[in-house]
Amino acid sequence: MSASKSPRARAPESPPESSPGATPGGRARVAYLGPEGTFSEEALLGSVEESLVEPVAVETIRDAVMAVQQGNVEWALVPIENSIEGSVTVTLDTLVGEARDVAIAGEAVLPVRHCLIARERIPLSDIDTVVSHPHVPGQCARFLHSELPRARIVAAGSTAEAVKLVAEREERSWAAIGTRLAAGIYGCEVIREGIEDREDNETRFVWLARAGAEARPPLKTAPNGGGAAESGGEGEKTSIVFWGPGADRAGWLVLCLGEFAGREINLTKIESRPRRERLGHYMFFVDLEGSPREKAVREALHGLRALCEEVRVLGSYPSA
Repeated sequence: MSASKSPRARAPESPPESSPGATPGGRARVAYLGPEGTFSEEALLGSVEESLVEPVAVETIRDAVMAVQQGNVEWALVPIENSIEGSVTVTLDTLVGEARDVAIAGEAVLPVRHCLIARERIPLSDIDTVVSHPHVPGQCARFLHSELPRARIVAAGSTAEAVKLVAEREERSWAAIGTRLAAGIYGCEVIREGIEDREDNETRFVWLARAGAEARPPLKTAPNGGGAAESGGEGEKTSIVFWGPGADRAGWLVLCLGEFAGREINLTKIESRPRRERLGHYMFFVDLEGSPREKAVREALHGLRALCEEVRVLGSYPSA
């Protein structure tokens, strides 16, 4: 079956030398997980002034992050956590391990509505294979267990790639979990809409830029009324990661978190990730309300550094 619309061609890996990270027309290049029709593209186009950016589809989330690190794009938009499945670990690990010159510059929250998609309208009983991004089946577990209990799950690089694979296969027994947008792009049929476990399923995306970059993403509306940048931190969020040899001591993490609790700084997220060394060695990701421009946050970070081997601010940005 031919697609009703051809996917957007992938942009070249390197920008024009005269204007790094931008097109000849002055639009900023923004990397996102492609191909055309992913939730990442929906989040990008839904949160930014389209006339000011040139979307650049890349094959993986890591590629999107590294495109900023390498200067091939000005920004990237990548998922960082889902309300059902939790954190997108490849985003966290790449920011810490390979993209030390990349910072979080903004965020966007996208309500996620998953669709079961096939080349043509077929009964559920004919489906024996379901393709999607590895992070997605867990968000649709109830539907898969009750309606497609014998179907095998196959991983794809993105939800749009899954739909594209189904569109190109001759077997009518394959289906994908993806967006209605992707179904239209690749000429497929939506068999069932809204198959996610919860209606309030949401994914949080972060805008990435080179650390120290002054320009902010051209969001359609400024979060919280647009006054965060001038208000000394009100309405802002800061993301950090820290670790240290003290993690082997009883109470060390309590001491670290106490630097924030004692100053009444609210933490909106706390998560540990292995440092990919020996077992038992972890790094801790924290999102907190406020900005390092505020005295309390600045003092808390100073106190934390006295307890840790490394404390890194991943970004301070307006809260969505």
